[in-house]
Amino acid sequence: MTPVVALIFGMLGLGAVLAMIRLALGPSLLDRVVATDTILVIVTAGLAVHAAVNRDPTVVPVLVVVALLVFVGAISVARYVGGMLLRTGADVEELGVSPAAEQVQGHEGTERP
Repeated sequence: MTPVVALIFGMLGLGAVLAMIRLALGPSLLDRVVATDTILVIVTAGLAVHAAVNRDPTVVPVLVVVALLVFVGAISVARYVGGMLLRTGADVEELGVSPAAEQVQGHEGTERP
């Protein structure tokens, strides 16, 4: 393993540790969701580096599956949290929602064409 590859894996490992700390400490649900997505992206990047360094094309299908899982998981959680906000009228500060979502929640009584 060359020093460059070791440095890359070290940086990915440090990023994973920091994301796990955010996952454990994150005060809101959305902080934990972003940390989980970050960990999965770091795993995907690690697999990609491994495939590139070892010139192993058999890892590519695994990369595609993990990337699709990350994408579908992020979209599913975003839809769930968005629906939860609209249904319950939960306090926006509890969930750590962006100001754009606050505006959507403020206009839930208006009809759209």
